[in-house]
Amino acid sequence: MTEPAKIWGVGVGPGDPELLTLKAHRIITNADVIAYPAPSEGDSLARSIVADYLSGAQKEIVIRISMDPARFPPRDVYDQAVEEIGRHTASGQSVAILCEGDPFFYGSFMYMFEKLAQLGPVEVIPGVSSMMASAAALQTPLASRNDVICVIPATLETDDIQTRLDAADMAVFIKVGRHLAKIKAVLQKAGLLEFAHYIERATMMEEQRSPLSEIRSDTAPYFSMILVHRRGKAL
Repeated sequence: MTEPAKIWGVGVGPGDPELLTLKAHRIITNADVIAYPAPSEGDSLARSIVADYLSGAQKEIVIRISMDPARFPPRDVYDQAVEEIGRHTASGQSVAILCEGDPFFYGSFMYMFEKLAQLGPVEVIPGVSSMMASAAALQTPLASRNDVICVIPATLETDDIQTRLDAADMAVFIKVGRHLAKIKAVLQKAGLLEFAHYIERATMMEEQRSPLSEIRSDTAPYFSMILVHRRGKAL
C-alpha cells in the first residue's frame, strides 16, 4: 500500500514576504497542494504573503474561518479541511498548510494538527512570530538577563490581566482589537502607560506604530499588539 504524501504546517511570518524562511519557501514552491485560512469573506492574508512564490499550477484549498468569538474554534470547518487534505495525501499529493506567523503560536493550524497526524507524517515549519516582528519594528528588546516575558490575551478579564501583568517584566498584549481601552486603563492604573508601545500590522505596508499614550481610539485592528516593559526598556 502506498504511503500517504507529506503534510507540512508552514509558518509564513507576520506579513513581509521577505521574512519567509528558506525552508518554508522551498516547501511552498514544491508542494502539490497549498491550503490556507481565510476569513468568511475576502482574501487570505497567509496566501497574499506567499502569492509571488506560487506556481499557479498548484491545487489550492481555502479554509474559510469565522472570526466570531462565539464560534471559535470552528471544529466543523477544521474537520472538513482535514478530510479534504486527506483525500489529496491519499492520492500521493503533498500538502503545505500556510499559517500566519508561527503555526504553534496562537496559529489556527494547531486545531488541525492532531487529526492531520493521523493521516500520515506531518512536519511543522516555524515562522517569524508577530511578537518578534513587532519588537524588531519598535526597536524594543523583549528581555534581558532574568526577565520574564508574559504574553497576555487582551480578551481576558481585567483582574486576570492585572495578575499576569504584575508577574511579568515584559508584557506583550495580543488580540487587542475592541479591548484597547481596557488595556490602556489597566496600564494607567499600574503606572506603566508611559512605557507602552503600540503597533499594528507589523512588517506590512500599512504598519503603524506609536506610544500607546498617544492612541486616542478605544479599538484597534485585529493585527495589533502592545509591548510594555516594567523598567521602561529591557536594557
